[in-house]
Amino acid sequence: MRESRETILRARVLRAAAIRAVEMAAQSRRPSESLMDRAGKAVATLAITMAAERAGPVLLLVGPGNNGGDALVAARTLLQRGIDARVALLDEDAPYGGAALLAWTLWQEAAGDHANPVDPALVIAEASLVVDGLFGIGFNRAPIGKAREWIALVNAARCPVLSIDIPSGVDADTGDVGDIAIEADCTISFIALKPGLVTGEGIDWCGEIVVDLLGTERDDASMQDASFGIGDVGALNRPSLFDLAMKPRRLNSHKGSYGSVAVIGGHDGMVGAALLASRMALHSGAGRVYVRLLAANGPTLDLLQPELMLRSTLDGIDANAYAIGPGLGQDDAAIAAIEQCLTTPSALVLDADALNAIASHGVLREHLADRHPRGLPLAVLTPHPLEASRLLDTDAKSVQADRLAAATTLASRTGSVVVLKGAGTVIADPSGAWVVNPTGNPALATGGTGDVLCGLIAGLAAQGLSPLDAARAGTWLHGTAADDLVASGMGPVGIAASELIVAIRSAINRLVHRAG
Repeated sequence: MRESRETILRARVLRAAAIRAVEMAAQSRRPSESLMDRAGKAVATLAITMAAERAGPVLLLVGPGNNGGDALVAARTLLQRGIDARVALLDEDAPYGGAALLAWTLWQEAAGDHANPVDPALVIAEASLVVDGLFGIGFNRAPIGKAREWIALVNAARCPVLSIDIPSGVDADTGDVGDIAIEADCTISFIALKPGLVTGEGIDWCGEIVVDLLGTERDDASMQDASFGIGDVGALNRPSLFDLAMKPRRLNSHKGSYGSVAVIGGHDGMVGAALLASRMALHSGAGRVYVRLLAANGPTLDLLQPELMLRSTLDGIDANAYAIGPGLGQDDAAIAAIEQCLTTPSALVLDADALNAIASHGVLREHLADRHPRGLPLAVLTPHPLEASRLLDTDAKSVQADRLAAATTLASRTGSVVVLKGAGTVIADPSGAWVVNPTGNPALATGGTGDVLCGLIAGLAAQGLSPLDAARAGTWLHGTAADDLVASGMGPVGIAASELIVAIRSAINRLVHRAG
């Protein structure tokens, strides 16, 4: 799937340091064009649309930095377009500098007698819209004092809220929220998306996201001249990153053409986890699926999916991909199975109890880290935050506080592709590259969906996708299936993990047909 340069730029996700680098490069190439002026006018245009069907003034909350400068330009632009704009200054004594100082001066000249700051508490009840220009991408602490009071006031109001770049109180780099932040109906993000808008807590605070490139798409040099730090630049996960690997099937093919998957797990009381992963591997298109259950008295046949080949041992089986962990347990048999899988030259997906065992056993960690140096395919790890915290010797709260850092660090330490599950799943590889997955919804917040994802990635890998392509494709398809089910009226409440399997198969076939 070919993408335009503008589409690619709109899918970029940049940390604050990278945003500043682009701003500096763009401004140095076009010194006569103020980025703040472009940003403020973009805010004003969107504000007019959002407030169009409501009576009352537009209330702009202006902070002391460049975010506040954007709001002042927006206020002046609104005034020039005949809109009643009221400005509330967070700190009337804070000195502005650079472009923000010019924005303040021009606002005073344009507003004249109406330039005096207002008390938002006296205006908000009649406001048609609140524009949040309090804090920008450099703010990374909990709001206090007047800012905190104003945020609470806005969140209690009934009018819509437009945030500039990032809702105030949300960390742009991580999505972390202390105990209060602006609850925006819409966020206009300049130059690129920020991680805090697409992963972590920030997802629930930003509302609809509008990306405005501020003209940087007109000049590649703005991006080329920018100096980025390691890990500062990522992207949204999307089909163009992996669809070349999703090839239509040849007429002259057979089950051996599409690989085999071996799923290992399903200890006593947890057989369902392994069967979910196995059924998904089959429906992903794998030619054959073997299942080794560790349960003492496990079934020898899956009555609902008799195509699966349930075995007490995988001796003599040379699968193209192994998936180990769903319902595996952590007894001696489980540890031995993990150790054997870690030395396989086949594709490998590690999930659930396999990850917990690796976190607890140094020898298993060493075997995992040795795969890449030995020339074996990169393993794919699919942890949720708690499993990731065990592998990183930290806690789940720390993982969630900076999901990008957690995923990239874990990928580097283990020499693996990491799929850090959660709102805005992060997929990272050992090189430091990362993408954030935009598909999915709370329908996935139920037991067994992770087992389905594990089987899906293994099934795609068995069919020849690289570990990274399989991880990106599997995660995107998994979320897309959940979105499809919700769109059809089946969720998000009460969707069972098994219902995802057929929906994922449909999404795979749509993608393959489009790729063809």
